[in-house]
Amino acid sequence: MSSYKLFEKATVGNFNEEAYLGANPDVFIAVKEGKFESGRSHFDIFGKDESRYLRIPCLSIVDTKKNKLQRIKPLLRNDMTYIDRDDYIFDFLTEELRSQYNIIDTYAVSSNGYDDVVLKLIADNKDDLVLDCGAGWRLEYFDNVVNFEIVDYDTTDVLGVGEKLPFIDNSFDAVLSLSVLEHVKDPFQCASEIARVLKPGGTLICSVPFLQPFHGYPHHYYNMTSKGLENLFSEKLEIDKVEVYQSTSPIWSLSWILQSWANGLEGKTKEDFLNLKVSDFLQSGGTYLGENFVVELSAEKNRELASANVLIAHKKL
Repeated sequence: MSSYKLFEKATVGNFNEEAYLGANPDVFIAVKEGKFESGRSHFDIFGKDESRYLRIPCLSIVDTKKNKLQRIKPLLRNDMTYIDRDDYIFDFLTEELRSQYNIIDTYAVSSNGYDDVVLKLIADNKDDLVLDCGAGWRLEYFDNVVNFEIVDYDTTDVLGVGEKLPFIDNSFDAVLSLSVLEHVKDPFQCASEIARVLKPGGTLICSVPFLQPFHGYPHHYYNMTSKGLENLFSEKLEIDKVEVYQSTSPIWSLSWILQSWANGLEGKTKEDFLNLKVSDFLQSGGTYLGENFVVELSAEKNRELASANVLIAHKKL
């Protein structure tokens, strides 16, 4: 098993505009929207103090990608059409699939590292193939991990949709689905496909948000309880356990909600909110409905952090 780091810390000495924008999609969007003149201006003002990174050119992994695609090719279904692209991606993402599963182009970028549990699974299968189903934009490229995505990142190996995986039955010794199933239109079908391509005796690691705010990539459909997650796979796989790891601890949810709430406020209201103590939040929610830090949240922030959503609909005549 070999792997390749695709990021390095940005410094004054090694700064490169394209590599900086490539590593920092939030800066890319800010420049595109005219909030900064360039990536360099962001780096000079904020980036050098924020330990921002540069994206290393992917020429270093070209040969590895070629070899991996040759290993993947015998595992591809023969009832689905695809394009063998010059940038070393098998592209199954047809316009029909895009339309059927509501796949749209997006500037949003999904990029997370692997925790120790996942890294151990990858290492345990160093001579086998692991499917990362919804890999996002990987910070490290592994020669035994097939990066399956709806977005053609430079680390993507195969393009397609999770509801119709382009691999034959029993293809992979392990499958990863990490913070993905909340974003798919049909998680039951996606779970069925994951089970179909996993070899007998193979291992699945699947994580799905429970108490996380709304976040689009490009869509966010479902959060799940532990029982809901178990229910997705219980008919197809033997469930060994459903646990909460350090990387999915409640502290991430609490921190995310508080940071996002504070970022949705301005001026004195934001200052007052940041000075509140935990004990100030322990009454019934109705107690706070008239408070400025509640009233002044925008509709967008209310949607992101909502306790629940309410649907009103009617049946066509």
